[in-house]
Amino acid sequence: MDAKEIEELVVKLGSEGKGSAMVGLIIRDQYAIPSVRLSTGKTIGQIFRERKLGTRLPEDMQNLMKRAVSLNEHVKLNPKDLHNKRGLALIESRIRRLAKYYGREGMIPDGWKYSLDSAKLEIE
Repeated sequence: MDAKEIEELVVKLGSEGKGSAMVGLIIRDQYAIPSVRLSTGKTIGQIFRERKLGTRLPEDMQNLMKRAVSLNEHVKLNPKDLHNKRGLALIESRIRRLAKYYGREGMIPDGWKYSLDSAKLEIE
């Protein structure tokens, strides 16, 4: 496949609602293309941004927010589970650090702040 065909395949899979990591796995496993970047000169994320696909927040941050919301529900049901309370604090810390980084890089809106309430709204 040439670069144009690979790019169109990435766009097609992205428009179906698949994330960049899933698109990379599908292209690698089903189409035997080991690297989109080596084939096209662009990453999957760059292609998504050019075509205005993807989500408002980066995929890794969304995955962490899903984990935080899930773990928060668990901690509400099990208030004595101190290990998972600490795990929730660590995940939230990671989210805040990523928010600082993505804010500097311009990948998230200015003034975006993390809270569990906003995380529930973002992932649903």
